[in-house]
Amino acid sequence: MESDLSSVFDAMGPRLRALRQQRGLTLGEVSEATGVSASTLSRLEGGQRRPNLELLLPLARLFQVPLDDLVGAPTTGDPRIHLRPIRHSGMTALPLTRRPGGLQAYKMVLAADARKGEPELRVHEGYEWLYILNGRLRLMLGDKDFVLGPGEAAEFDTHTPHWFASADEYPVEFLSLFGHQGEKMHVRARPKA
Repeated sequence: MESDLSSVFDAMGPRLRALRQQRGLTLGEVSEATGVSASTLSRLEGGQRRPNLELLLPLARLFQVPLDDLVGAPTTGDPRIHLRPIRHSGMTALPLTRRPGGLQAYKMVLAADARKGEPELRVHEGYEWLYILNGRLRLMLGDKDFVLGPGEAAEFDTHTPHWFASADEYPVEFLSLFGHQGEKMHVRARPKA
């Protein structure tokens, strides 16, 4: 445990110095902005002083980084799930769920030029629900061709041949909920018709 803490403290000084230098700030400027003396900042960066919350909070605020990033805290949650954006062929998918298996949620952004050309319909296991946030989505389901706008939703069995792309020259953002076969979305409350 003590060696783990020592390695965290050893790495923090260079991290603080790098953040300050990336922003083009002097020790004096950081001192003036945070209220932490320049000599204390110098000792923190050099590893001669261990930081505490009173010192770290104003630095995190000034550098506009989460405290976890400032101290190099380990990531939490399931290590098999990466909540970093996944980019592929003009499509960005940001995972919104952390648990493996079951229903998965994503925020999707399709560039205007992603998937242009002849639609290539695909099938796979699962059930999908899409909700359009911004832009217009062209969705092909079997022999049907739809254009969905903000506030509109679609749900379909992914055994149905399907394909989607931006419907025009603008990107489209939407939420995607995807479940294994048989896991449909269950709407429990709806407005009266």
